[in-house]
Amino acid sequence: MPSELKSSQRRRLESGARAAAKKAYAPYSKFRVGAAVLGGSGKVYAGCNVENASYGLCQCAERAAITAAIAAGERTIRAVTVYTPTADPTAPCGACRQVIGEFGPTAVVVCVCQSRRRLETTLPELLPFRFSLRPI
Repeated sequence: MPSELKSSQRRRLESGARAAAKKAYAPYSKFRVGAAVLGGSGKVYAGCNVENASYGLCQCAERAAITAAIAAGERTIRAVTVYTPTADPTAPCGACRQVIGEFGPTAVVVCVCQSRRRLETTLPELLPFRFSLRPI
């Protein structure tokens, strides 16, 4: 189990992800997802999923949170927490794993849900052979 996060950071990330899910725009799937990322500066940035009638244009919560962090000047992601309205934790999709890897190649990834169950792992465990122009 990864231990790079302090319990206070875990709480801030989970709280941010849960709060972001409430703001999701999910009129088609009704699946409201929230994410929060811990930037290299120690600040937390949140994002939610944003759906579109043209499904290919939908934005996942993880990528929305990372985009917010990058827009604020961050270039490193230390951790990502994802909240899904499910009984079991749901890991990020492949596209989100790749984007997490761009800014957090060793990031801690925590997935939480409606129950007390959680998944805590690292990006290298979720995406061991990510595509990168930089050495892994």
